[in-house]
Amino acid sequence: MASAPRSASIAQPIVAGVVASLAGFASSFALLIAGLQAVGATPEESASGLLVLCVFQGVLAIGLSLRSRMPISIAWSTPGAALMVAAKGLTDDFSAAVGAFVLCGLLLLITGLWPWLARAMTRIPKPIASAMLAGILLPICLAPVQASVGETWWQGLTIAAVWLVLMRFAPRWAVPGAVAATAAVVAIAAGGNPLAGFSVTPVLDFVAPTLDAAVLVSLGVPLYVVTMAGQNVPGFAVLRTFGYDHPPARAILVSSGAATAVGGLFGAYTLNLSAITAAMMAGPDAHPDRRLRYIATVSAGASYIVLGLGAGAATALVSASPPILITAIAGLALFGALASAVTTALEEPEHRIVAVITFLVVASGITVAGIGSPLWGLLVGGLAMLWLRRWRAPRVEPVEVVEPAAPAAPEPSAPEQPGEGGAA
Repeated sequence: MASAPRSASIAQPIVAGVVASLAGFASSFALLIAGLQAVGATPEESASGLLVLCVFQGVLAIGLSLRSRMPISIAWSTPGAALMVAAKGLTDDFSAAVGAFVLCGLLLLITGLWPWLARAMTRIPKPIASAMLAGILLPICLAPVQASVGETWWQGLTIAAVWLVLMRFAPRWAVPGAVAATAAVVAIAAGGNPLAGFSVTPVLDFVAPTLDAAVLVSLGVPLYVVTMAGQNVPGFAVLRTFGYDHPPARAILVSSGAATAVGGLFGAYTLNLSAITAAMMAGPDAHPDRRLRYIATVSAGASYIVLGLGAGAATALVSASPPILITAIAGLALFGALASAVTTALEEPEHRIVAVITFLVVASGITVAGIGSPLWGLLVGGLAMLWLRRWRAPRVEPVEVVEPAAPAAPEPSAPEQPGEGGAA
């Protein structure tokens, strides 16, 4: 009889981890595959990338969580996938994109080994970092509107309606429901099995990287920046919010960077801390006892390894669907991220002009001297902030004259308590 509560106690974080992994996979795999294909990956290379990402993030989550006894949740970079979608046309040579993935992994690894670089990355002004992310997300978030007109109008409206209904009654399953609706409408449009003619067997496809300076600068560096600013920094914040004040930052950055550098050779573009599903496993919903919540991330890691076996089928579904529908699903999944990025970018009134400048440059999609708009937005936003801060006239606050009040009678002082009067 005494063992029943213990079993129920262990079951709670296990279930939480399985649910979090299913929700995380279903809500973003379409964006991931669309991003890989936007930079030149074939369906086989995309399936390989998804398989390796699932396996590597599962292994890292299990290893880091068991070692630290903290709920360390590893994921692929959703902002990074959005960046690749926005970079469509930058390159059709996937080997050049793989070179950028390896560079991103090495930068993450160096960040873990070099504390100065980690501090520099966390000091990128929030208005600029958030505006850059908002500019990357905007074209993707417009896709649901674009999919609801033209030849795909009924598919787009069906997917949007399913998402909207679930957002009202079961928000956590809104995007997975939209994915299921997409599979249904694609099957109806195809008049049968949408996966017919596609291989659903898991594959592992090695891609030798090539070093293209323009792709390294326009994809590799921005991929590193948005991964740090949009995933790792919020991921550490989530852990601290739930009382894990000293997460193993060096181990997380070094291991995820090394895994990215190696996994990039098989199409796995970025591994990092989870920032969204992490709250599901680090909070009290996973378990009332903080010391047992690491079981949830171990469970999620094991689930991701199993989900990786479905990488071939997931890629086949994306390949069989009209590209605008896949981008529309991604847009629906990123509405919350866009709202958060815009809110943060415009939060400080004195930096709103800088945020708008950064946002417009990134959203424009320009390419100058082989460098894409995300990096130009970061540079132009930084220069605009320096310029406006340097020449802004000092603000003089009006001085209100207040008549001095009569001094109150002094109250008897209380005896000093032990520990008071020292530094905090």
